Amino acid sequence: MPRENWIVDRMGNEFLQYSSHDVSLDRIEEDTELIWLFASWCWNQIPMEILARKKVVCTIHHEVPEKFDEKREQNFLLRDKFVDYYHTYTKETKDLIESLSSKPVKIIPHWVNNKIWIKEDKHKCREILNLPKDKFLIGSFQRDTEGSDLKTPKLEKGPDILVSKIKDICEFKNDVHVVLSGWRRQYVINELNKEGINFTYIELPDQQTINKLYNSLDLYIISSRCEGGPQSIFECAQLKVPVISTKVGQSHFLHDDCIYKFDQKIDNEIINLTSTHTVYNFNNIKKINLNKVIGKYDKFLKEVV
Repeated sequence: MPRENWIVDRMGNEFLQYSSHDVSLDRIEEDTELIWLFASWCWNQIPMEILARKKVVCTIHHEVPEKFDEKREQNFLLRDKFVDYYHTYTKETKDLIESLSSKPVKIIPHWVNNKIWIKEDKHKCREILNLPKDKFLIGSFQRDTEGSDLKTPKLEKGPDILVSKIKDICEFKNDVHVVLSGWRRQYVINELNKEGINFTYIELPDQQTINKLYNSLDLYIISSRCEGGPQSIFECAQLKVPVISTKVGQSHFLHDDCIYKFDQKIDNEIINLTSTHTVYNFNNIKKINLNKVIGKYDKFLKEVV
């Protein structure tokens, strides 16, 4: 695992806990039957002679077309020599893989861990987290800034779109307060400061705090241009948090009214989501709860072996 304190690490630990297979995250034994490159960018940390002797599954979470340059393609093609099967989440990424490789590709969605995302009282959560009790809280919990300089926007995550949509909402609501968490939020923080929009930033909260942050919200905005998930789709749905999203990644799990276009101006009608929408999202996400989907992964990996 990449050990980046990111979603990939969490999902690896969840698979370790709930899979029917004998799983190791940090060692390869002589009798290991299969290597799953779940963090595909770390593939070259494993000696090539070991990869050549084992069955190998590689997960491609997503690829950003604008960043898939010649160097990245060559790395893909080198790794492809050792891969037996690919796994991804969306048809778009499947099509890209198939344009570069003759290896079979399996689509299996993310799972949502319904054991850790728990509905809590909104007002109590705000009180515990010292968030404004009487404001319209808008959340965003994913990184938005490139790590190379900590100021350039990570455009595939759409931080410029996020700020634009928050500004739209501020035009007809004078009580907006933004709640941020996660790594590398420098771009959005700087833009909110420029616009004089109030916000709270909790950089690296633990999972229980993130649960309370979600439950505190009136609205969560997903603004990505390119995604494999994002996980916030599933977490908002599980917690019945009102969410609007670009049509990206696995947003098909959300109600149609929750989807907006990149260039669409956000108005009161769009964010006026009701229990009809949150209950729809919640019921739809039941299809991919932890036990159901990990069972599908177990079956797939058994077939590969």
